Amino acid sequence: MLIKKKKKIPPPRMFPPFKVRCTGLDKKAKYILLMDIVAADDCRYKFHNSRWMVAGKADPEMPKRMYIHPDSPATGEQWMSKVVTFHKLKLTNNISDKHGFTILNSMHKYQPRFHIVRANDILKLPYSTFRTYVFPETEFIAVTAYQNDKITQLKIDNNPFAKGFRDTGNGRREKR
Repeated sequence: MLIKKKKKIPPPRMFPPFKVRCTGLDKKAKYILLMDIVAADDCRYKFHNSRWMVAGKADPEMPKRMYIHPDSPATGEQWMSKVVTFHKLKLTNNISDKHGFTILNSMHKYQPRFHIVRANDILKLPYSTFRTYVFPETEFIAVTAYQNDKITQLKIDNNPFAKGFRDTGNGRREKR
């Protein structure tokens, strides 16, 4: 008897990824860049008649986790020389996650926050001053399945990690 082990699908990376350009940093000082995602309100949402609407009170909040940019710490000069992207940030709705992924409730609205800390060692983070930046245009509703075919196609076309959908060659899309 042949038993095929089911392949585990890794949690998805945030799409589109959060990207930011830093200016005004001390070129020689070292900085740690972080990101976290917080609830934007206390509502649960549903997609109905092609639009998002409030569907009740939010579920209890998931544990908060800070995502440290993998290039941290780096000099201000290094951070200012390029667009900083958080493309490796992974999201999950698994409350038992043991991998350090950011845990979100599906169908809830979230606001990413970007933090800059002047510190040369990650161990000094708890004792450091954070400068926090919020960009309202980055607010989003977390979903486990896209509610709109055009958004699904956008992700397929632009996200190299969207392996869940692929064209079979017959003009039909295969959902795995």
